[in-house]
Amino acid sequence: MKQLAHLRRGRREDAPAIQLLYQAVAATPGGIARSPGEVTSDYVDGFVARSLQRGILIVAEVPGLSGLAAELHAYRSELSLFAHVLGDLTVAVHPEAQGQGIGRQLFTLLLDEVTRDHPDITRVELVTSESNARALHLYESVGFNREGRFEGRIRNSSGGVEADIPMAWYRR
Repeated sequence: MKQLAHLRRGRREDAPAIQLLYQAVAATPGGIARSPGEVTSDYVDGFVARSLQRGILIVAEVPGLSGLAAELHAYRSELSLFAHVLGDLTVAVHPEAQGQGIGRQLFTLLLDEVTRDHPDITRVELVTSESNARALHLYESVGFNREGRFEGRIRNSSGGVEADIPMAWYRR
C-alpha cells in the first residue's frame, strides 16, 4: 500500500543520514551510479553544500523506517551560461521504501517549486541508465523528455556496457 511520505527541505545536519541512505541504495543493483564505498562523507557533504547554496535539497521520511526514506537534490552550475539550468539531479529512495510513490512525490514537489518560486530556471536535467525502466517511466510521467543516448557510457555490475539516457524537463 502506498503511503505519503513527509517531505521537507534538507539541511546540512542531514548529511550523515543521507550518506547512510545512499550507501543502502548503492548496494542495490541499479540503485545509483556509485558503489557503497564511493558514497563518502566528502561526496555527500559536497552535494549537500552545493544544493543548499544554489539549488534544491528535499528529504523524505516515512513512519516505521529508521533514517531517511529518500532524498532528491539538484543545483545550478557556477557558470552564468547555465544559470537557467538545475542539473546534477540525483534521487535516491531507500530499498525498503521503493514502490510507494515517494519518488513521484519528490519530483512533483521539485517541479512545483521550480515553477512557482524559480522563474529563472527553465530547464531541469538528469541522466539515467537505459536499463532502469522504472526510473525512465517515472521521469517521463512527470514531464521529462529523452534527449539522446550516451552509448557505452556505463559499465554495469555484470561487466557489460549500456547507454546513459540524458533527460530534461522544460518550463512550458
